[in-house]
Amino acid sequence: MTLPTWDTAQIEFPPVEEASPEGLLAIGGDLSVSRLLTAYRSGIFPWYNPGQPILWWSPDPRAVLYLDDLHVSRSLRRTLRRGKFEITADTDFVGVLHGCAAPRRQNPRAGTWITADMHDAYERLYHEGYAHSVEARVGGRLVGGVYGVSLGKVFFGESMFSFIQDASKVAFVHLVAQLRRWRFELIDCQLSSEHVFRLGAQEITRARFLLELRQALAHPDRRGRWVLDRDLPLPT
Repeated sequence: MTLPTWDTAQIEFPPVEEASPEGLLAIGGDLSVSRLLTAYRSGIFPWYNPGQPILWWSPDPRAVLYLDDLHVSRSLRRTLRRGKFEITADTDFVGVLHGCAAPRRQNPRAGTWITADMHDAYERLYHEGYAHSVEARVGGRLVGGVYGVSLGKVFFGESMFSFIQDASKVAFVHLVAQLRRWRFELIDCQLSSEHVFRLGAQEITRARFLLELRQALAHPDRRGRWVLDRDLPLPT
C-alpha cells in the first residue's frame, strides 16, 4: 500500500479522500494536543497497536450514533430501573483509561491499542478540557465507564469497559441523555462493530460525516469538567 507523502512536522493532514480503501490515511507524527484536535476536527483519529508507528484513519463508511436512535434493550432498562450503579462524569478519567486498557473478560490474552503514549495523550486532552469520561461505580468501586473527546456538538467515542455486566452500557445511556440535553448532534463511533450497532449506531458515508461534522463544529466547544444533571430522563 502506498500512502500519500506527508510532512509529519506539519499539523495539517493529507486530504481524507487520499485514504486507503481500509481508511488508513497517514503514518507518523505525534500525539500532541494540537495534532489530535486537528485530526478530530478533520474526521481523522489515531489507532495503532504497540510496536507500530502512529496510524491515522478516516474510514468510509463511518459508524455514528444519532442520539435519538439509541437502542436500550429490555434487560438494560431493568438494570437502569434498579439503580444499581452510581454514575458520575469526569471524576476518574485515568481510572477509566486504565479500565479500557485492561484485558477483556472475553479474551484476557488480547492486547490493547491504548498504549502508554495514547494514555498520556488523552490524559493531556482531559486536562485541557477536551476529553471526558463517564464512570459507573458500585459501593464506591469503579466497575465500568466510557471516555471520548468533545468538540462542538460532537462526542467522539473512544472506548468503554465493564468489570460488571452492563456497567459501561449504563454509563453510556447517561452520557447520551446528557448530550441530548446539551443538544449535541451525534456520537462518532468511528469503526463499525456489532457492539455499536446493538446500541443503535449506523453507517454513513465519509462525505456525509464530514458535512455533518463541519456543521456541528460551528458550535462552541463544551470544555472543562463535566457534571451530569441529576434529573436526566432515562429509558424505563
